[in-house]
Amino acid sequence: MMGLTTLSAVFVIVCLFLILAYILAGGLRYLSFDFLINTPKPVEEPHSGIANGIIGTFMMVTVASVVAIPIGILAGLYLAESEHHKAVGVIRFFVDTLIGIPSILIGVFAWTAFVSSDGLYFFGWQIKWFTLGHFSGLAGAMALAIMMAPIVARTSEEMIRLVPMELREAALALGAPRWRVSLGVVLRTSMSGIATGCMLAIARVAGETAPLLFTALGLDYISTNLRGQMASLTNQIYYYAGSPYEKWHAMAWSATLVLISIIFFMNVMVKFFVRNKYQ
Repeated sequence: MMGLTTLSAVFVIVCLFLILAYILAGGLRYLSFDFLINTPKPVEEPHSGIANGIIGTFMMVTVASVVAIPIGILAGLYLAESEHHKAVGVIRFFVDTLIGIPSILIGVFAWTAFVSSDGLYFFGWQIKWFTLGHFSGLAGAMALAIMMAPIVARTSEEMIRLVPMELREAALALGAPRWRVSLGVVLRTSMSGIATGCMLAIARVAGETAPLLFTALGLDYISTNLRGQMASLTNQIYYYAGSPYEKWHAMAWSATLVLISIIFFMNVMVKFFVRNKYQ
């Protein structure tokens, strides 16, 4: 069994490195400093870039993280620390279901809730509280937040469950209230694993295209206005990869390499921060 598990691990790692090597070989052909700081231009013009997509992706993922990570961590804390409540099983079931919903369906829901002027309909009631009536980066961020929250909740719950019960009992024996034990002891002890789960959620939504096609739509220039249309790296990769021009195909590979590099850098930084602060 040890040999089988080792072989499986080696197989997964080899597949991962093959994918990364293929992206690296294709992405280095067009990668340059101009590519990172310029905006898209017509295929005949030189010095085309993806700066608008980098800035748009960063802004939308940041807003989505600010919304989804606190909600997900607190939801995971509740699921792990309230096993005796009857609602826990129901909430966990819906969280698991939401994780498995295809991203394009979340995009359609986000379009209805945040973009469409008609809003949502529930049993004959029309809800238009959140709709902006047009495509926007804020709607894209909300779509990504809907995808992130259940992933963060489930990973946080599993990490919190690993905290020994003796640690909780020791804190309670010292007179700490239950909420202080949960937030100051249990949550702090599991923060390293929770941070890893948050980075997995960020990596998942950073590579999504369908929700942003329905919400943020895209732009060919740099915009920092979250209430208007906003570019994203995934949208540009999708557009370039489907074009008939070989130059744009090379730009799609380079944009993919940039996206993976950003996610890798974020993972390294979070790991370094968590290791030095909580260990």
